[in-house]
Amino acid sequence: MSAFPQSTVLGYPRIGPRRELKRALESYWDGRSGRAELERTGAELRARTWRRLAELGLEGLPSNTFSLYDQVLDTAVMLGAVPERYRAAEDPYFAMARGTEGLAPLRMTKWFDTNYHYIVPEIGPQTVFKLDAGKPLGEVREARALGFETRPVVVGPVTFLLLGSAPDRLEEVLGCYAELLAALATEGVAWVQLDEPALVADRTPEELAAVRDAYERLGALSERPGLFVASSFGDLGEALPVLAATPVEAIGVDLVRGGVPELDLTGKTVVAGVVSGRDVWRTPPERALAALGAIRASRVTVSTSCSLLHVPYDVEAEPGLDPALKERLAFAEQKVAEVVALARGDVRGVPVSLPSEAAPAPFAAEGRGPYAVRAAAQADRLRLPPLPITTIGSFPQTGELRAARAAAAAGTLPQQDYERRVETEIERVIRLQERLGLDVLVHGEPERNDMVQYFAEHLDGFAVTANGWVQSYGSRCTRPPLLYGDVSRPAPITVRWARYAQSLTDKPVKGMLTGPVTIVAWSFVRDDLPLRDVVFQVADAVREEVRDLEAAGVPIVQVDEPALRELLPLRRAAQGGYLEWAVAAYRRATSGAGDRTQIHTHLCYSDADEILAAVDALDADVTTIESARSGARILGAVDAFERGLGPGVYDIHSPRVPSAQEVEDLLRRTLRVLPAERVWVNPDCGLKTRAYEQVEASLKNVVAATRRLRAEL
Repeated sequence: MSAFPQSTVLGYPRIGPRRELKRALESYWDGRSGRAELERTGAELRARTWRRLAELGLEGLPSNTFSLYDQVLDTAVMLGAVPERYRAAEDPYFAMARGTEGLAPLRMTKWFDTNYHYIVPEIGPQTVFKLDAGKPLGEVREARALGFETRPVVVGPVTFLLLGSAPDRLEEVLGCYAELLAALATEGVAWVQLDEPALVADRTPEELAAVRDAYERLGALSERPGLFVASSFGDLGEALPVLAATPVEAIGVDLVRGGVPELDLTGKTVVAGVVSGRDVWRTPPERALAALGAIRASRVTVSTSCSLLHVPYDVEAEPGLDPALKERLAFAEQKVAEVVALARGDVRGVPVSLPSEAAPAPFAAEGRGPYAVRAAAQADRLRLPPLPITTIGSFPQTGELRAARAAAAAGTLPQQDYERRVETEIERVIRLQERLGLDVLVHGEPERNDMVQYFAEHLDGFAVTANGWVQSYGSRCTRPPLLYGDVSRPAPITVRWARYAQSLTDKPVKGMLTGPVTIVAWSFVRDDLPLRDVVFQVADAVREEVRDLEAAGVPIVQVDEPALRELLPLRRAAQGGYLEWAVAAYRRATSGAGDRTQIHTHLCYSDADEILAAVDALDADVTTIESARSGARILGAVDAFERGLGPGVYDIHSPRVPSAQEVEDLLRRTLRVLPAERVWVNPDCGLKTRAYEQVEASLKNVVAATRRLRAEL
């Protein structure tokens, strides 16, 4: 068996430096191009990645990290875990990811504590596992034809089954992995990477026994590549000695989020993740070298802490950034160069940031009056019908609107002309909601590019990128802002547009804000302050905006926190402390509102049922929460919820239009567990990614279903 390379990365961005994959996917989905064109774009992006990694001097090139949608979905297809109802679809892969007109997609949620979304495998008693190794083998051959030997990367068997809530199916799945390893060995592959990030969370003795059994069995195979088991997002803890006792030859450890292993790993290769794959700051070489030198192993390889999927491609594509800030940054290309330099011992000290003298933020939870008092005051002010219908905030962003925003930013469209276009779009959205019969309206957010970036552009302490795109799911990409300094709000941000929208209608219009935890979670955050303190700085800025919206006469203010669950530490011991300050930050952000102002919050696609007590503790008057995409699983946990709740009845991440009967069925399920006076009707999430014809048809059905139930009430 050949020695493991001295330098590698666990994965690489795949959307394309200019979002080439996004455009190819959306062209294919819209019927403007065929599958052959989509596959050709994928091949071009893979070839570009391998060539660039080799040019940068990286020794160990990964393959099978590219995906047309999601690597967990790819693994399910590889193992034959395709539910029967999708097999007859024209394109079963994208039917599982996005649904079809008559077929709902599989559930989607967050990948551990990141903002990347994966498709949750559906594994039932009827699932028959059968290997299809075409994709990993195909990429090995594709790279070899270009002159590159690669290491295939596959989601490991234990993590895959834990994500699919089917740990009892290990014996069957291991048969497929054994076949895969044999096929890779026949292909001449030297090493395979099995990603097991689930091992950095708390695992039961039974789950650890499954880890031992899995890797003893795979390690005992006579024909196989070298086994590299990679972990990310934290410390392996009790899983490390279990892995070390098996025949696997290489173990990956995250030395950014976790500590240097105390265990003597002589006899193993340790793939040391000393370059962060989760942030955009330069790696302090002294810290990295110290960690590398402290490892006791037969061989140490320099690597990233996780896949570079979570960072943008290249800081050199950002000529507009301040040079002093840019010098502190490392995107994917720069991080690969850091890995190579550390492996060669050719390093230069570049400070990531200066130490901060800021005092720790207080985080005693603030609040408003008692909920019962607030609810009565708000009911008197708003006069809403039973089962009030609303949306989450955004309406479709048309191509014309995006073009106008880009022209205004470039200075080719006068600001006053751009603002008139925004006003025209707001009026369009208000009139559409009135015509459809919604009860609480939104202005549609036509002035916003993204729910975090928009606020970053108006707050001190942030910088934004021009091309720093990061994949969130499928073709959806965001540009996380760079939170590099102390945060403050120099002027009101949303008041003008909220006031204008409210002037167009007698129905209540929500002011729309992003919460402090989410703004921080979806930014690349300075590392010289505790995260809690940074969140509280943002909370103070949001509180000022809440007060100004209330002073402008806005009756409802929605402060969204979809990342509340996302930032939850993977280890239970740290979760209570995080939830305490995260809840306190939200209550601080909303504490400026009076009893008559209704505070809403929203959470989506993040298994929020696991932290529902904390969601309740946010003390929002109304919580809207994803439910349709996940099969209404949230309803099994809401019996103790004491305030207004809107479990979503319409999955917006699929192009399909739900029928009125489908919506009615979801509402009836909700009314079996919640009293009608506390139930709201809403989609799962914002409507930004959908087309107007889809939105209008879907909302018509939502209104029709709600009116039928109101008649019964």
